[in-house]
Amino acid sequence: MQWYLGAFKKYIDFSGRARRKEFWYFTLFNFIVTAVLVIIDVSMAGASQKATFGMLSMIYALVVLLPSLGVSVRRLHDIDRSGWWLLIGLVPLIGTIVLLVFYLYDSNPDENSYGVNPK
Repeated sequence: MQWYLGAFKKYIDFSGRARRKEFWYFTLFNFIVTAVLVIIDVSMAGASQKATFGMLSMIYALVVLLPSLGVSVRRLHDIDRSGWWLLIGLVPLIGTIVLLVFYLYDSNPDENSYGVNPK
């Protein structure tokens, strides 16, 4: 839980490095919260699906947008890649696969241009 809250504390910090552990725990908790909110949205919708369907999920998505970008950029910095590599995710399928592979790389063990190793 500390990794999830830590990303919110550094929500506009696009400098530095983030370990795999920080990134993946944030992603896991983000997925769990989103799933719970979707279930709540669907159960609240009832007969009038147009009125409330997805409202909580959309609000949460807006709240978590900057922390997600921040931790993603810091994760790319940890493997000595620029944060601009996030834009490759705009390429359908291939971009998502490339980012997933980058997120799975181990940290650069030495100090790089983005800071010291967070391990």
